[in-house]
Amino acid sequence: MAKSGQQILTTLRQMILSGEFAAGARLAEIPTAEKLGVSRTPIRIAFRALEQEGLLNKLSGRGYEVRSVSIEEIEGAVEVRGALEGLAARRAAEKGLTEEQKFRFETLLKIGDTLFEGHFPLMETDIEHYHDMNKAFHQLIIEVADNQAIAIALSRDEHIPFASVSALAYDKSNMIEETKRFQFAHTQHHHIYQTIVSKQSARAEMIMREHAHATLGHAHRYHDVDKKEGIKLIKNKSH
Repeated sequence: MAKSGQQILTTLRQMILSGEFAAGARLAEIPTAEKLGVSRTPIRIAFRALEQEGLLNKLSGRGYEVRSVSIEEIEGAVEVRGALEGLAARRAAEKGLTEEQKFRFETLLKIGDTLFEGHFPLMETDIEHYHDMNKAFHQLIIEVADNQAIAIALSRDEHIPFASVSALAYDKSNMIEETKRFQFAHTQHHHIYQTIVSKQSARAEMIMREHAHATLGHAHRYHDVDKKEGIKLIKNKSH
């Protein structure tokens, strides 16, 4: 079965994070497409997306280079994202939801519930659907908050690995644990929605911050990957 663009993007992201594509390595469309057994077009699109996420640097000539990223850089970006999304959740709770917004939230939550009820562990196609639902859920909170400054600041923060809600990474060799991780995140989605709909603004902000910071646990799983000359998420020795 042909891979979707999202599956190709996720595969390349994981290959970078795991060290299969080493930090400093140069990537080109044709050999990468041949390696994955796909055409050049989805590879080109994926490379651009990974550049936006901060995992690749565009070279002056053709191709890209895998970036080296410090764990401190990621921690800072996730902290900022947590603060911004927490503020958005607080504002959403203070403003309250329209019936149409409630319907959209509940529809997204049901999509997630159905995914986890259908398969355990999740399959690759399930995670692709989870990615779309998760992204829409976070975007809806920003939309309800109706604060352009928050949206602009978040868009700037998304250029650092793990800081973007769109940058989904998972270990295909350990789908049981990954399914549990996504299931926990979806449980947090329910809690966030309940605090927003009941106008518990302080609690909505707190849970949203915790939700963003859960990303750090996944990032720290890669912090020793420099031993394989991977993305080099290196912990500062002064910490």
